[in-house]
Amino acid sequence: MARVASRDRRVLRRALGATCGSPFDGANVSHVLAVERADGTPAVLKVNFPDAESEHEPDALRYWEGRRAVRLLEYEESVRALLVERLVPGAQLWSVEDEDEATRIAATVLRTIWHAPPGAHRFRTLAAEAAGWAGNLHAEWEALGQPFERHLLDEAVAACVELGPHQGEEVVLHQDFRGGNVLRAEREPWLAIDPKPLVGEREFDAASLIRDRRWLLGTGGDAARIRRRLDILAAELALDRERMRRWGIAHALAWGFSGRKVEADMIECAGLLVAAA
Repeated sequence: MARVASRDRRVLRRALGATCGSPFDGANVSHVLAVERADGTPAVLKVNFPDAESEHEPDALRYWEGRRAVRLLEYEESVRALLVERLVPGAQLWSVEDEDEATRIAATVLRTIWHAPPGAHRFRTLAAEAAGWAGNLHAEWEALGQPFERHLLDEAVAACVELGPHQGEEVVLHQDFRGGNVLRAEREPWLAIDPKPLVGEREFDAASLIRDRRWLLGTGGDAARIRRRLDILAAELALDRERMRRWGIAHALAWGFSGRKVEADMIECAGLLVAAA
């Protein structure tokens, strides 16, 4: 981590003109630091590790232009370094204990960030992602020794095959929209951070949210909890509940296992979504 931080400082001196402060905890696929710009403005430096999902994060932030999302201040493409505004007070949406209230707050943010993509864009598409998942999930499941029930795999693949080619109106999606990626701010009550953008239909963007607060799952009434979230989002955002549910199954498995990794809580979420029909 020290080597990454040293690189960050060189990038700042050369391109971004900011001074490094302390790192933030909790980043899994990036290195995130508090910084101060040359004019004294507080900001945040985020250096993404090289992966396809975060490649177009700066494109999404530029396109949203601060509309219910954190503002991109500068970007150094050579090292995937984003300089973004620092959100104050910065509490996560998880700090709202009432789940129904938190889900409705999340819906107001989603409603604002969803816009049709620009005519010429570099974003990956949900249709292409779904086709890739449909083609790869079975082989990965076999390679990992069939780590969960076959019917979950079949549900996920069927969702990708049936939903991917026939979608509703396309918008720029966040893809990782959950309580940890929605923060309290001063210029707006809540702002989204850390998109893994795709272009596709709105129903897909509920996937991370309906399986959110996974530490609560397994405490009883799980299927009812998932159904409640689906019902609120369908009502608040005028979305197709069944398409949300099926995209949730596909996304939970697509992100829940690959290579040598199997995340038991993600597999459990896929099962809860199957039960929430």
